[in-house]
Amino acid sequence: MRNDTDIAVVSTAYLPSVRRNELSETEMLISVVDEALGKVGLKRSDVGFSCQGSCDYISGGTFSFVPNLDAMGAWPPIHESHVEMDGAWALYEAWVRMQHGDVEIAVALGSGKSSTGDPAEIYPLELDPYYLAPLGPDPVSLAALQARQLIESGKTTERELAEISARSRRDAANNPKQQLRSAETDVDKLLAEPYLRSPLRKSDLPPISDGASCVVMATARRARELVARPAWITGLDHRSEVHNPALRDLTDSPSTRLAAEKAGGVAGVEVAELMAPFTSQEVVLRQALGLADDVVVNPSGGPLTGNPLMATGLVRIAEAAEQILSGGRNRTLAHATSGPLLQQNLVCILEGDV
Repeated sequence: MRNDTDIAVVSTAYLPSVRRNELSETEMLISVVDEALGKVGLKRSDVGFSCQGSCDYISGGTFSFVPNLDAMGAWPPIHESHVEMDGAWALYEAWVRMQHGDVEIAVALGSGKSSTGDPAEIYPLELDPYYLAPLGPDPVSLAALQARQLIESGKTTERELAEISARSRRDAANNPKQQLRSAETDVDKLLAEPYLRSPLRKSDLPPISDGASCVVMATARRARELVARPAWITGLDHRSEVHNPALRDLTDSPSTRLAAEKAGGVAGVEVAELMAPFTSQEVVLRQALGLADDVVVNPSGGPLTGNPLMATGLVRIAEAAEQILSGGRNRTLAHATSGPLLQQNLVCILEGDV
């Protein structure tokens, strides 16, 4: 039985990931908000709180989130907030805000347009400004260092990385919202590709994507009115590690493990949507979480086939929730990450009524 104070995901929406979306971030957000609210017959005036996740560095403009407020509308007034992080953290803030008991419906948003800049130049700005940022190590080079440590420590092989890529691409073929839907899925052919950053090949990397996502949450009373089978958020936690990757064991993710423990553990999880933009990072996350072999990982295709920055983590929550809302699953896990090489990690556990 659920308490009246319990909170559930009742609706989700996200745009197809594309290399370049000609819509503005505001227009993308309007589209997903319309879709998500429309699914459950809600209006913007029904929403008591909204929170957005985006990044000025990616969009290339200061306070770029301000015009995005138009996605929810200026009237009637809605309490709103913003996080300079993935929309998964916007959902976390909205979830915390709902604990006060005066908000019955909340919306979390995530949006990003990587096509407006070069991630290889933008992402080094998140590194230590004195020692690392001046060197300009791009995310692919850092991920290659992590993959090399994994291989040399015996925790993975290049073939396993290729198998992860192939599986993700096969799953993406069934998801019209993923960007890489007709990519190569033969493991041996993937292994024959040249290195981009040894030991990583292009197939080990995510595409550059534009996109937006939206998740609608409701308290128990409203959730039961809106959907037949809500996706209850039974645990939600996020943890952070030291910023400098050189001071961490890159073959492990203790913050992910701790977040999962605090969120209720992985026992009984049937599907895990992991924000692993590189094949090597899926290995780290699976091992850190201790996922059983029968857990289905990223059936949506995952970030390897569609990676709209600042929306990717919220998409993982949306996909995990849909597994319960309409997929018949009983317990799922969603993961989101931020910072260099899995520095900050969020875990959300969702359950259905059995």
